[in-house]
Amino acid sequence: QVQLVESGGGSVQAGGSLRLSCVSSGTLFGLNVMAWYRQAPGKQRELVATITRGGTSTTYADSVKGRFTISRDNSKDTGYLQMNNLKFEDTAVYYCKIGKNYWGRGTQVTVSS
Repeated sequence: QVQLVESGGGSVQAGGSLRLSCVSSGTLFGLNVMAWYRQAPGKQRELVATITRGGTSTTYADSVKGRFTISRDNSKDTGYLQMNNLKFEDTAVYYCKIGKNYWGRGTQVTVSS
């Protein structure tokens, strides 16, 4: 059974930075694409960024391009989302996902303007 645990969320002022982490149990982490999603109150969950198994290719939502960086360390079964120049509209619960359907429980990010 795979478990994903996100951490690193918190409250920050606009323009600030946070680094989210996603630690995976089990042996599937390095075999799967990893993604970060977010869900703001009253909105659908949206894809923020993805990274391939080897970390050589990434994709980003237009809303975070140039501000967020996704990365991973397969030796530690851990993925990251570096978030810089945060905006009020980045406020959401952030989830990591590996493979087709392994999800963490999320970490709250709150940005005050």
